[in-house]
Amino acid sequence: MERPEVEVRRSSRRRRTVSAYREGERIVVLVPATLSRREEADWVEKMVARLERSERRRRPSDADLMRRAAGLNDRYLGGIAKPESVRWVDNQNSRWGSCTPAERSLRLSTRLQGMPAWVIDYVLVHELVHLIEPGHNDRFWAWVDRYPQAERAKGYLEGWSAAARMEPPEDGAGPVPDELD
Repeated sequence: MERPEVEVRRSSRRRRTVSAYREGERIVVLVPATLSRREEADWVEKMVARLERSERRRRPSDADLMRRAAGLNDRYLGGIAKPESVRWVDNQNSRWGSCTPAERSLRLSTRLQGMPAWVIDYVLVHELVHLIEPGHNDRFWAWVDRYPQAERAKGYLEGWSAAARMEPPEDGAGPVPDELD
């Protein structure tokens, strides 16, 4: 795997902490100016590895999604919802996920990438349940509600969706909705 571009920024105000974040394709590592070049190199290696691990957890691959779906299926649905495929798609702008029961395929919107794992897991459970109950009837929601963080995740996604539909007002006083339901 190709190593990303890394920029080290030294700060005379920074005393003991080292941090890293992504700025586009580049990783920026902030270090105290008092570090030796050897200490800097050690910290850069450590912080880049830590950031990449964190990103992998927040942005699982299709294979990771399939493993997660299998685990969630076993834990909350008794293993009866068995998908043939689970993958990320970037053509879902109004849905978080979708399911084609006849093909036993699940698709999750790439908009979920970077959201907390428990939110992604909720969407996986929701789509897995469609392999058991195709519609959104009471039986469907009873299955979904076996996932302990279902209500919390629904609230998170509703809040995210509401915020995404907001734009700043012309007077700069704060957000206002751009449409009413």
